[in-house]
Amino acid sequence: MYITALFSIKGGVGKTSTAVNLAYLSAASGVRTLLWDLDPQAASSFYLRVDASIKGGIEGVFEKNTDKRIKGTDYPNFDLLPSDWSYRNLDLYFHAQKKPKQQIRRFLQEFSGNERTYAGAYEHIFIDCPPGFTLLSENILRAADDLLVPIIPTTLSLRTLDQLLEMTALPKCNHLRILPFLSMVDGRKRLHRDTMTQLQTQRRVLRSYIPYSSDVEKMGLRREPLVAYAPRSAAGHAFKLLWSELQNRVATLKQK
Repeated sequence: MYITALFSIKGGVGKTSTAVNLAYLSAASGVRTLLWDLDPQAASSFYLRVDASIKGGIEGVFEKNTDKRIKGTDYPNFDLLPSDWSYRNLDLYFHAQKKPKQQIRRFLQEFSGNERTYAGAYEHIFIDCPPGFTLLSENILRAADDLLVPIIPTTLSLRTLDQLLEMTALPKCNHLRILPFLSMVDGRKRLHRDTMTQLQTQRRVLRSYIPYSSDVEKMGLRREPLVAYAPRSAAGHAFKLLWSELQNRVATLKQK
């Protein structure tokens, strides 16, 4: 089981669109894939036409039979653990538990096939994370193998990346790979072009980047992954390149 979290301190940087499209591409490659919509705003659940509610709320996820909370999507090999409005209180829930910073890690082990028999244990789990840095975020840092970080090529986004790198430069995060990539890139803007060049020459960012595109915005109208309805678009091609780069890194890490 491999866990990739789409994470950023900032909101509105393309986490959800990337999570949905990469999870779709993972499933389309034959990998049994789960996307966990951890953001109470429930955008991933909306895009995939799944009701954003869980019976029992937080307790219904963590204390009861989770199998029944998993929802299938319209695509083979692709399941969703949907959002719920109660997720806004996850920090309070974790504070009340033993080992409050390890709740996500413990929970996700249930789907690896190691601790119990689960029909078709998931090979790749994606997490669509809410923005900010909280106790929930600390849980994600301990649970994920990769932290895929979208960055809009602006000065403020660079600052938030530096803050994130500082927060993850701790012994507890030694296992974690931080994978920044450029998102919502508008080639018409000089600031975007200059910042993109700076990042690609001075920072370790992924080669692939996602352009600013109206096709991505149409996900809210189509309520499906962009790579399903516009696979030949510039953005669709970009998501495929990003998935290929991530897939190669996962394969390399598994060989070590």
